[in-house]
Amino acid sequence: RHQLRRHVNTDSDSEVLLNIFADSLIHGETTKVDGNDDAMVENIFAAVEKVMKMCKGGYAGMYLINGIALIGFRDPHGIRPIVFGSRKSPKSANGNEMMDYVFASESVAIDTLGFDLVRDVEPSEAIIITMDGKVHTRRCLPENECKFAPCIFEYVYFARPDSIIDGISVYESRLKMGEKLAYQIVERYPDHDIDVVIPIPDTSRTSAVQAAYILGRPYREGFIKNRYIARTFIMPGQETRKKSVRLKLNTIKSEFAGRNVLLVDDSVVRGTTATEIIQMARDAGANKVYLTSAAPPIRYPNIYGIDIPTRKELVAYERDEEQIAKILGCDWVVYQRLGDLEDSVRESGDCPEHDYETSCFSGTYVTGENINDEYFAKLHDLRNDSAKETRLKESTNGLPPGSHDGCENLSNDKRVRKVG
Repeated sequence: RHQLRRHVNTDSDSEVLLNIFADSLIHGETTKVDGNDDAMVENIFAAVEKVMKMCKGGYAGMYLINGIALIGFRDPHGIRPIVFGSRKSPKSANGNEMMDYVFASESVAIDTLGFDLVRDVEPSEAIIITMDGKVHTRRCLPENECKFAPCIFEYVYFARPDSIIDGISVYESRLKMGEKLAYQIVERYPDHDIDVVIPIPDTSRTSAVQAAYILGRPYREGFIKNRYIARTFIMPGQETRKKSVRLKLNTIKSEFAGRNVLLVDDSVVRGTTATEIIQMARDAGANKVYLTSAAPPIRYPNIYGIDIPTRKELVAYERDEEQIAKILGCDWVVYQRLGDLEDSVRESGDCPEHDYETSCFSGTYVTGENINDEYFAKLHDLRNDSAKETRLKESTNGLPPGSHDGCENLSNDKRVRKVG
């Protein structure tokens, strides 16, 4: 806002990326020179390079320059996914074959639209498709500045199971997560008395199916989800999250009554959702309730686009499994080991041995930050529950200030209105 002197409507990092990209284009030439696209394409590559040099973190961008080109690019570490697809254009005629192109964060979108998956966009790579259908690709930064480390949480939670990311099947990786969880339970509790395995919908279903198979116990659906309730772990305020869990899920009591139940979740963040669900299982008549997580304990904040809160609000912060189980109200809890999670992903596709972005589990940040940096103290001040609730109360009608559906928020209108 101050350095580039550009107006920013929101606190979204996506808007910052767009403004840096646009500012670079303003200082370059984005029109054809003597009917040649080369100068235009070079300027677009230069704009993407400026974004990557100025913006540190995880991002994937897709921009359309009207009448000029479609651009897709990925951050230097490949933290966020983006894929590239193509199909024969319906406009092809008289032996003149034309191609349509598409970018998406997941391969499932490309399948749905009837395109063929070409490949994933590489770290620091930009792909430019000009109006004549030509495809230009380039790695915008030197290879020694691009340590490939895709976010492992995409496989745990965010991606759809029918997607393929960086050559790895999300579905297969979640099966492996369930398998390794089950083997860990057998290793630690060889005389376990689990009667039934129940997933906490939706993401954990794939892992729960495989865990039940390995444990030799029946898989049952014990919770029915209300699909019109948003994700609870990103809702502002503890009380709001607690109320939303009860609205989001309802139990099938016959699956719990008198049984020792193993609940399988994809991950546990603050523990609010897990605590309510465990109590719901007990209210439905469960004898014992055990909890297992397909992800390791989340003990550190995420700074690459996932709204995982500050450390002190995380249930696993400075606690072991026994302490966590006591807080959640379950009989015991088993978390996935980080090494097993990484192996689950690696074993699910033909991929090279590379690192993964696992900062919320390990506290190691691929962009070089240290958890004791002043940056994280500022992050805590901005992102803790109390700060979010204060900002919400200060805004008009409880709505955040900024742009709404492309229109300026009325709360920003300082004109005096006449009444009557």
